[in-house]
Amino acid sequence: MEKIRHDLRLSEAISPFGVGAIVDVRGESLMAPDTSWWDKKHAHEISCERLVARLGGGVLRQPPAHAGRAGKETPALPYWRFPAWRFCERCDRLSKLTGRKRGKWSNTCECGGALVPMRYIAVCEKGSHAQDINWFQWAHRGRAATRNEAVRHCRDYKSLRFHKLATRGEGLAALVVKCHGCGNERKLSELVTKGALQQDGIRCAGRQPWQPEDSVKEACPYELVAVQRGATGNYIADRISALDIPEERPQSVEAADKIREHDLFSRVVADNGGPQSEMFAQVIANELGVTAETVLGVAAGEETSASEMLLDLKDGEWAAFLKKLHAGRDRTGSDFVVDGRSLEGVAGPRSLLDKISGVGQVHRVREVRALRGFRRHSLEAALIDADLGANRRYQPTYPAIELFGEGIFLRFDEERIAAWEARPEVRARADILRTRRAGSPWAGRLDVPEPRYIALHTLAHLLIRRLAFASGYASAALQERIYANSDRADRTAGILIYTAAGDAQGTLGGLVRLGEPRKLIPLLVAALDDADFCSNDPVCIESDHQRVSQLNLSACHGCALVSETSCETGNRLLDRQLVLGGSDVRGLLDDVLPEVRRSG
Repeated sequence: MEKIRHDLRLSEAISPFGVGAIVDVRGESLMAPDTSWWDKKHAHEISCERLVARLGGGVLRQPPAHAGRAGKETPALPYWRFPAWRFCERCDRLSKLTGRKRGKWSNTCECGGALVPMRYIAVCEKGSHAQDINWFQWAHRGRAATRNEAVRHCRDYKSLRFHKLATRGEGLAALVVKCHGCGNERKLSELVTKGALQQDGIRCAGRQPWQPEDSVKEACPYELVAVQRGATGNYIADRISALDIPEERPQSVEAADKIREHDLFSRVVADNGGPQSEMFAQVIANELGVTAETVLGVAAGEETSASEMLLDLKDGEWAAFLKKLHAGRDRTGSDFVVDGRSLEGVAGPRSLLDKISGVGQVHRVREVRALRGFRRHSLEAALIDADLGANRRYQPTYPAIELFGEGIFLRFDEERIAAWEARPEVRARADILRTRRAGSPWAGRLDVPEPRYIALHTLAHLLIRRLAFASGYASAALQERIYANSDRADRTAGILIYTAAGDAQGTLGGLVRLGEPRKLIPLLVAALDDADFCSNDPVCIESDHQRVSQLNLSACHGCALVSETSCETGNRLLDRQLVLGGSDVRGLLDDVLPEVRRSG
C-alpha cells in the first residue's frame, strides 16, 4: 500500500469525493472505498437521532480531520487506485504494473516517465458497478482477431502501447491501443459504440473496484458501457441532511391525542359511525375547538397517516419553527436559536405583508449531512450503500459532517395561499410540471410540484440572489429548505434560507441581521423587482419547457436559477409566473410590485 498525502475539505469527503467517487491526486486516479474500510477509532461519531431514524438505523461518522500539516501518523482515509491501467507519457507503454523507486512503489514507468491513468473505464448500466477495461483483452478482439490466429493467441503482455496517430487528425479515431507483439491495433472510436464491450465478450464483474473477487455472490446480468473516467454520471451521490432541532409534534397529532383522552371518545368508537357517534363527536369538537369530522376521523383510525408523517424530517422541523415563532425572543442558548418576529408596524406593501404570517431570525442552527450511497450511469441504476461490509449487521456506518450556521425563516399565511392555489388556472399551470415529474427519472428525488411549492421555491431562489448582494455571502454559500405541502393534516407554507460552515462557532451573522422585518421586507420587494424583467424575456416569461426534462417553466439563468448546490432540487420545479403572474395566470405575489409603483 502506497501512502500519498493529500488534503480534502471535510465536506468533500461527503460530496463530490465521497464513497465510490473518483478523485485525482497528484497525477493519480483514486477511488474512495466504502466505510467498512475506515479506521473507526479515528472517525468520531456524530449525533443526530432524527437523521439516523430516517436512515433506518446505523451510525453517523465524520471522516478523520486534522489541523496543520499531515504527518506519518495523521489519521487518513484509504483510497483505491482506479483505474489500474495506465500508460507511460514517455514510452506509451500500457499496463497495470507499478514502477519501483528506491524499493518503494512509484507512479513511474521503468523508463522514468510518469504513468497516466487511462481515460476510459467500464460502468454497469443498471447495477451501478464500475471496473477497469482489460485493455489487453480488448486490443486482441474485434475483426482482426477472428481472421488472424496470431492475434487471437497473442500473450505478449509487455508490448501493449497507447498512442495518438497524428495522421488521423483529432478525435477518438486518432487514439489507438496497439500490441507490438502481434501487430493488432484498435481505435478508441470502436469502444464507445452501443454494445461494444458486450460484443467483445467483456462482462460486468458485479462489484466495486475495491471489493475482492470472492465478494460476488451472483453474476450481474446488465451490460457494461465505456465512459470517460471524469464523466459526471459515473457518480450520483444520494445525500440526506437534517436540521438538528428539538423534534416537535405537529398540531394535528396533539389534537388527536386530546380527542382520544376525552371521556366521550369511547362512545364515539363504540357506536361506529351511528347517530350517537355523530352527536358525541360534535360535543367533543365544541369542547376542544376542532371539527366533528376530525373527531370521527380519529375514531376511524385515520390518524395513522399523521403519525407516519412524523418520520418525514421536514414535518418535525416545521413544527419546531412554529413553536419558536410563537415564543418570541429565544434565550435557550442551544444549537437551535430562533427569534420569532412580528410584522406589526413594519412599513411595506400591504399585499406582501398580508401574505406573511411570521418571520424567524435563525441565530444558530446545526445541520448534519450524510451520504446514504451512490448510483452510477443513471438515476434508475441500483443504489450502492455507503457501507458494504459483510459484518455490519444492523449498524451500517454513514459518512457525515456537521455544520453550524444562521438563517431566515418565512411563514406564509395558509388561508391566503390556499385561496390562491385553488384557482383553476393556477392548478392547471402547476399540473404541467406535475405530469412531467411523473414521467421523469427524477420523480423519486423531487417534491410534488403543487402550486404553493413552485411559488415558494421560486421565491426562495429570487431571495437568495438578492441576499447575495446584501449579506456578504456568495450565492453558492446560501442554502434553501422549502416547506410547502397541502396534502396533509398540518399544511406547510414557508421557506428557510440559511448558510452553514464546518466550524463549531458557526458563521458571522451577516445573514441573520437581514432577517429583521424592516430590512427583510425591502429585500423581498427588491427580489421581486429583479425577477420582473429577465434578460431572456420575452422568451423566458412565455416559456413552459426549460431545463432538464423540461422541469422548469418560466425560469432561467437570467432570473431565477442559483448554484445547484444551493437548491434542494438541482434548479428544477421553478416558475416566475406563479410568483409574479402572467397573461393567463395569477401569481402569488403579482399585486406587490403594482402597489409599490403606485405608491412610489
